[in-house]
Amino acid sequence: MKITNVESFVLHVPINPPITDAINVASHWGLAGVRIFTDEGFVGYGYTGTTANGDEMITDTIDRYYAPELIGKDPFMVKEIWDQLRFGKMHWIGRAGVTHMALAAVDIALWDIMAKASQKPLWQYLGGHKSKRIKAYNTNGGWLNWTKERLLKDVTDIVQQGFTGVKIKVGKPDPREDYDRVKAVRKAIGDEVIFMIDVNQQWNINTAMTWGKKLEEFDLYWLEEPLNPDDIMGHKKLADELNVPIALGEHVYSKYAFRDYIHQGAVEYCQVDVTRVAGVTEWLQVAGLAAAYDVPICPHVGDMGQIHQHLVATTSNAIMLEYIPWIRDIFIEPATVIDGFYILPQMPGASTEIIPSCFDKYRVR
Repeated sequence: MKITNVESFVLHVPINPPITDAINVASHWGLAGVRIFTDEGFVGYGYTGTTANGDEMITDTIDRYYAPELIGKDPFMVKEIWDQLRFGKMHWIGRAGVTHMALAAVDIALWDIMAKASQKPLWQYLGGHKSKRIKAYNTNGGWLNWTKERLLKDVTDIVQQGFTGVKIKVGKPDPREDYDRVKAVRKAIGDEVIFMIDVNQQWNINTAMTWGKKLEEFDLYWLEEPLNPDDIMGHKKLADELNVPIALGEHVYSKYAFRDYIHQGAVEYCQVDVTRVAGVTEWLQVAGLAAAYDVPICPHVGDMGQIHQHLVATTSNAIMLEYIPWIRDIFIEPATVIDGFYILPQMPGASTEIIPSCFDKYRVR
């Protein structure tokens, strides 16, 4: 099998209503991605997730620097291709961020092709570990721009839908408001529901130490991204001092950075995101590294769960998966949660193939 054509794309899918966390405002979810065509008729779809900003930088990297290197290659040589692109022309100016997100899209498309050609869903092609379903937790009711009243309604609705885990955003200018919202949510959902909070990097070490301690009384499952994601030593200090486990990985871009976090004991739930590290190839390496330290994997869903459901299903130390349903309706086989559990995909591939009418509707040209 040979690659015959590489076509980048950008889709912007509306988020209704728009959301905010402590750092982002989003009215659309961006898919900066690629379709890779082969001489045997298989087409691989890969993408990375954005807040609909900077997508053109990702696709420009694919078009100018990655696509010419892909033509004529065998997609089953995915690891060789990964190395060639990772250490190719873009290595000098970027080993994270845009270049890694572009490589993630390419790598995901190649794994999609291989699974399709093998007539298996990706989780089986990789060697399945979970054969029936995956525990989900829901983030989509806890946005920072929600009023307290809407926040409480949404999290209670989520629990009534069968979810046994919810996450809300914190990071208000006054942490006392965060404390009040966390207290109210815990009271509303009861003591049995898993409850996480996400700071989105907005605290400094003193704020995190002070309010992390205060919030321990609400039996939090984890404290997510309390500090700048490059501050390994700060996260280590928090992990050592707080009783609430530290979760992060959404903005960690390489296996080497994850190695240092894990080795230092600075992360206790590893949220490695396949769309931020350079695709399935590197994600699997991070998962294996975490397994050697008995660190659980709970991915951040920059892909909205389409690819990660396969990766969690094939990974022994992956314990559950975030659920945000913003873009599920554009896919031929959308990620589906019933009674708080992802139902494993059955179609061959990585669940990344987009309905043609949706592709045309949301494409940015």
